Amino acid sequence: MSTETTASVSTHILDTSAGRPAEGVAVHLLARSGREADWQALGGSSTDADGRCKDLPVPPEGTTHVRLEFAVEPYFVRKQEPYFAEKQADAQQDAPANRDSGAPSVFFPEVAITFAVVPGEHYHVPLLLNPFGYSVYRGS
Repeated sequence: MSTETTASVSTHILDTSAGRPAEGVAVHLLARSGREADWQALGGSSTDADGRCKDLPVPPEGTTHVRLEFAVEPYFVRKQEPYFAEKQADAQQDAPANRDSGAPSVFFPEVAITFAVVPGEHYHVPLLLNPFGYSVYRGS
């Protein structure tokens, strides 16, 4: 496909609670052609050791909207294993007692980001992630 008639998408994830890339997060890409069109699943990838997905599929010609779906729950569950459990306990020592009692271990189990695209443009959409929030922006 020609890059003049299609958009391209890339992403990376930084775990801001750890100050490092989030490795092993599954990312799925969906596309649609028009606000009322159905979403078409195009495939996905997982973040590498640098937190990047370098092999996301190219949206088809005519795509107007793209959705990136990040499966972050498995990443945070892995982080709660021995090494991270000690760090997490220290960080939550000053947290209100009722905030975490009986609450799920992952507040946002998935993150879905939808954005508009135009042909010929590249869209790099970084995800800044922590256990209780996230932020995204159009990068370069």
